[in-house]
Amino acid sequence: MNWSLRLSLVLLVGCGLIAQAQDKKAGPAPPAGVTYLPDIEYGTGAGEKLRLDLARPEKLDKAAPCIIVIHGGAWTQGDKRAHTDLVYKFAQQGYVAATVQYRFCPKHRFPAQVEDVKCAVRYLRANAAEYKINPALFGAIGFSAGGHLSMMLGTMGKDDGLEGSGGNADQSSQVQTVVAFFGPTDLTRTDIPALSVGLVSNFLGSTPEEDKGERKRASPITYLDQGDAPMLLFQGTKDPLVPHTQATIMADAMTKVGVPGRVELLLGGDHGGNWGGEEYLRTWEQSLKFFGNHLKPKPVK
Repeated sequence: MNWSLRLSLVLLVGCGLIAQAQDKKAGPAPPAGVTYLPDIEYGTGAGEKLRLDLARPEKLDKAAPCIIVIHGGAWTQGDKRAHTDLVYKFAQQGYVAATVQYRFCPKHRFPAQVEDVKCAVRYLRANAAEYKINPALFGAIGFSAGGHLSMMLGTMGKDDGLEGSGGNADQSSQVQTVVAFFGPTDLTRTDIPALSVGLVSNFLGSTPEEDKGERKRASPITYLDQGDAPMLLFQGTKDPLVPHTQATIMADAMTKVGVPGRVELLLGGDHGGNWGGEEYLRTWEQSLKFFGNHLKPKPVK
């Protein structure tokens, strides 16, 4: 198999649950009781406009927690509207939810993607009153590369850097709860499969031999500290791109510093491709319960 075809297949697998994506031009109509605001400009990155789609309950008697939904695609492709249905579901449970577009490599290397999702959180906090968001209660959920980015939002404080210059610099970009599906946690490790090494190098702009600290700076585990967001990690034990050890070392690190949460290993699970049907519903319910325990929204009746 030639390299371009193999990379294309990897990127398709790397999108994980994005296989459920809707058409880019017209996603599903919002369900009754949900307001949908697409293509909100939340900032800029290297001169490019950055946009998100937001869903919220039509009737909110008080400010609600906000959840950022981050798509996967090996940091090099994907579409925010892959998760339109998911933000609708969150809105039905009483959340304000936003699915975020970010810049892609290789045109935009790390830390562009981290800067963009941080910018999205800052924008929503700065405009919390307009969107009826409780600025103290933010969560993030992501898949594959999006799982990695969601963990960066949960572990990084402003002092850790990578804030970028997209706007609303006075606001915090850190979230209070994280759910990550098959996202890498430590890019410095040698157990990363050969196929993924190339994807990581594409993301960072350097090979492992050329690395000058980028892999450490791009790893959520680097920033993990007491007081960081509780995290729920789902990881398959037969994932060809992200070994399950990436999840277990994060569990060990969370235990060491006292960050609450858990890691769930799906025996025989791959990189999202066989997580449909009942397994998808079960992990969704667990995700919703985890957010509810830590953010406590009021479901729409």
